[in-house]
Amino acid sequence: MRAAHVRKGDLVIVIAGSNKGKKGKILRVLGNRVVVEKVAMVKKHSKATQQNPQGGIVEKEGSIHISNVQLFDEKSGKGTRTKISNDGDQKVRVGVKSDTKFPTAGMS
Repeated sequence: MRAAHVRKGDLVIVIAGSNKGKKGKILRVLGNRVVVEKVAMVKKHSKATQQNPQGGIVEKEGSIHISNVQLFDEKSGKGTRTKISNDGDQKVRVGVKSDTKFPTAGMS
């Protein structure tokens, strides 16, 4: 499987869909979908359990397609496309137009 352009913990902006323009941190990457903090909120009806004796309706984040998010560049205040370049012996994600370097924990 190909490496995704975004990773868990990245600050992203949604570029398409009903949540367009919202920013948030990636909580999970699920194949070709991502769960972004406070974006695409869905209501889930939960049954009463010992942990949650009340039960009821719980709001949680839904997933959105990975192609609908871009890495957020705080320098320019917009989303940016990235390329992977070598910085010495390390691979680094770099913004295509802004040349901003983004951390790449876990890249080989």
